[in-house]
Amino acid sequence: MIDRNTVEEYVLSMPIARRDYPFGEEVAVYKVEDKMFALLTEGKEPVRISLKCDPQLAVILREKYETVMEGYHLNKKHWNTIVLTGQLPLEELQGLINHSYQLVTGTDSTIPAAK
Repeated sequence: MIDRNTVEEYVLSMPIARRDYPFGEEVAVYKVEDKMFALLTEGKEPVRISLKCDPQLAVILREKYETVMEGYHLNKKHWNTIVLTGQLPLEELQGLINHSYQLVTGTDSTIPAAK
């Protein structure tokens, strides 16, 4: 199982990423220039993260992993919510965080994968 601090640290390592709570204390929203690219539910175990995703890739991930589902309270076509039970490897999660960041910024993040 991937812990919340590990996920948040990686999300905040994206260039100019910041955390905000526009929807209340239950959901941490991670933004770049006021555009959301990740949301973490506070106080839930296992941890849940929502990430922006290419629509075709989103469908593939939902079919491959039972812990990847349509974005909770988000556009179902462009967002996935992932329950971090350990089914999805950390490296793949980091890749999806990068993908979400790139979709929002139109850039390539150069953050190396965790060791």
